[in-house]
Amino acid sequence: MTDVVISPKGPLDLLSKSEIDALRVSSDSKFQQLFRDCALAVLSTGANSDDGHALLAAHKDFDIEVVSSARGVKLKLKNAPENAFVDGRMIAGIRNHLFAVLRDIVFIQNQFELWEKQDESITDMVFKTLRNAHALKPRRQPNLIVCWGGHSISEYEYDYTKEVGYRLGLRGLDICTGCGIGAMKGPMKGAAIGHAKQRIEDSRFIGITEPGIIASEAPNAVVNELIIMPDIEKRLEAFVRLGHGIVVFPGGAGTAEEILYILGVMLNDNNNRIKLPLIFTGPEKSKQYFEDMDRFIGNTLGSEAQSLYEIIIDDPIEVARAMNKSMKKVYKNRRKLDDAFFYNWSLKINQDFQGAFEPTHENMAALNLSKGQPAADLAADLRRAFSGIVAGNVKPQGIESIERHGPFKLKGDPGVMDELDRILESFVKQKRMKLSGEYTPCYVLKH
Repeated sequence: MTDVVISPKGPLDLLSKSEIDALRVSSDSKFQQLFRDCALAVLSTGANSDDGHALLAAHKDFDIEVVSSARGVKLKLKNAPENAFVDGRMIAGIRNHLFAVLRDIVFIQNQFELWEKQDESITDMVFKTLRNAHALKPRRQPNLIVCWGGHSISEYEYDYTKEVGYRLGLRGLDICTGCGIGAMKGPMKGAAIGHAKQRIEDSRFIGITEPGIIASEAPNAVVNELIIMPDIEKRLEAFVRLGHGIVVFPGGAGTAEEILYILGVMLNDNNNRIKLPLIFTGPEKSKQYFEDMDRFIGNTLGSEAQSLYEIIIDDPIEVARAMNKSMKKVYKNRRKLDDAFFYNWSLKINQDFQGAFEPTHENMAALNLSKGQPAADLAADLRRAFSGIVAGNVKPQGIESIERHGPFKLKGDPGVMDELDRILESFVKQKRMKLSGEYTPCYVLKH
């Protein structure tokens, strides 16, 4: 464990006295606790664990304090994890991530009442959060590819994500992921090599996370733009507003949540004119994963949802070519709609996909998992179901809730529940729910 005082490298906006006070009072303060936990997650980058609850419990003596000086803000760390340092000096990337945490938690703190009262639209608030993080680049044409996929994947799947990233990078495409390991790290690592070969010096490797997941999916070392959104719903909206195309690799419950989110959004009739290319891809050995996912989507949401994506198996070059070609279509589409390249304003996202869902036992049991509703509405509740399972698997509060009250109980139509049971069972068999150890389901399914 290490004690140190660090300063940001480069400019950091000065904080007001009230902002500093809110982040330096006792651990009873909501934002002090939030800042501490996110900072600890960043400092623990490289730890081979996805148990956020265990991480926080193992570092109860860690503390961080915001110190104001005449020349700006400093951070005083006590009992910081040693893996964040080399010969007593903090790794530069981790230091940058740490101050990104400070920047975003201060912004969330300042905007908290507006988020709660919804005095402004969620879309505007997501925009302002991204703008505060300097993530919006007005003078860039469409080239940002969002990559989704699991943190718990096999070595051959990880190698495949790197190869796809490499092929994307050779074509000058930037990468945005959930910032963790596995399918979130691989595309960035591959693209970094592709960019180096093309002598691209302004590479963007954007990692978007949220406080509930960052402890179990700490930012990987390739991320050079870290953004913390207030919750999973705002995180998902940030992906689809910021990105120009989406590539989905094999994953577990979290990846299923992301897939259901984008399909539910694109099933909205108002989005028929929007170009947002969506490709599912993986190595030949993972073909069964996409067959299972395609069947699940078809048997729950229908053929219209299946028409919204393309499946490309074991062909990284074709994935990259297809995405690169699609960027021209996205460019023309944004011009036709008179929309910005840096933020997809035209995309219509309903409240069902924007409102924060708290995965309590009561809320999980109340989900409407039946076909007697529009496909987009079913997608919204299926998305919430998978979000709750992710919380029960890896998020500290979710793990504590399961330990205290037992597994979540989900119920719905026999057809929907049978499909849900089948896809979840395949995730468990393929060891996609956790990095290590035996998986104990945090859910019970009922007809």
